[in-house]
Amino acid sequence: MQLKDFDFLSDSTEQTSTRFVTFITPGLRRFDLAVTTTNRFYGKKLVVDMQSGRSGVLGADDLEEEGVLESVFRLSDDEAAELAQFLTFVLGDVHFTD
Repeated sequence: MQLKDFDFLSDSTEQTSTRFVTFITPGLRRFDLAVTTTNRFYGKKLVVDMQSGRSGVLGADDLEEEGVLESVFRLSDDEAAELAQFLTFVLGDVHFTD
């Protein structure tokens, strides 16, 4: 198989900013996160849990939706609540463009 055999739907490169942060919650749960800011996700950020390899494109609005963090990162309700508290400081408002 050669590269010409692939049907690319998208292929782009852009400058991004990634914040690597490790912290322990009050409930003693450790998180090792990579939070990438890009123009690709309408103001949302790519959040990667480097321990589990799970990731999600998240914005502040997702933190208000029940079950999102629990589902994406496979967390208990208490763990998700603590992660949400941290992410409220990291995730900004979502900006939709046409």
